[in-house]
Amino acid sequence: MKIFDSHTHLNDESLYPDADKYFKHAQSLGVVKIANVGSNQILNDRSLELAAKYPDMYSIIGWHPEDSIYYHQAQEDLLIEQLQSPSVVAVGEIGLDYHQTTSPRHIQKEVFRRQIDIAKQLHLPISVHNRDAFEDTYDILKEMGISDIRGVMHSFNGDTEWLKKFLDLGMSVSYSGVASFKKTREVHEAVRNTPFDRMLVETDAPYLAPEPLRGKQNEPANTLYTVEAIARFCDVNPDIIAKHTYENTLRLFRIEDK
Repeated sequence: MKIFDSHTHLNDESLYPDADKYFKHAQSLGVVKIANVGSNQILNDRSLELAAKYPDMYSIIGWHPEDSIYYHQAQEDLLIEQLQSPSVVAVGEIGLDYHQTTSPRHIQKEVFRRQIDIAKQLHLPISVHNRDAFEDTYDILKEMGISDIRGVMHSFNGDTEWLKKFLDLGMSVSYSGVASFKKTREVHEAVRNTPFDRMLVETDAPYLAPEPLRGKQNEPANTLYTVEAIARFCDVNPDIIAKHTYENTLRLFRIEDK
């Protein structure tokens, strides 16, 4: 079994000092490739650094909605430069977050649109963060027209209606440990209705540890438990989920599996 953690944060302060240890543990459980996702200048720089050090780590960089108040022209110029690194496979995580955030919504929307435009110019897929902002996230993606670059709704936690809407835009969906939680029944139903060719898996470590580790610090190795949970909901062997999500991630991020 080969698993691709499509969205994690070994560049986060809580994991970064021991990134090598966490990656080796992941590999021992079949999680052989990971994408470290940035959200501000520090995390973007670390994502690029880790991708340069490890051939099976990839970089996704961009400005998170919570950090959008610090996004300005000089940061954008640097982002465009860094996005052209060979290790970068997507722009992210970008999007909207309306949950207890200090970034005004109008700024979040502007920065989201600007980064989608950059992704289109560089022909890179996008990794989209959406928290309590389904309607506005959907409207901006539809308005901007992302069918030529596509992307992924990271840690999807919507119902089947929202699933269909984002799939119709050309997006894929990635499931995190949230899909393994016992009470997230809407997400379980979304999992069952997600085409296998549009599904990815992730940890979003150090956050959202899956069952049976919920509440603990997450790490890329735990992608295995999310794969197993999805397999139970879909009534298939975990190898099938691992194979499809691995291949889908390679295809979306245009990675050649050497």
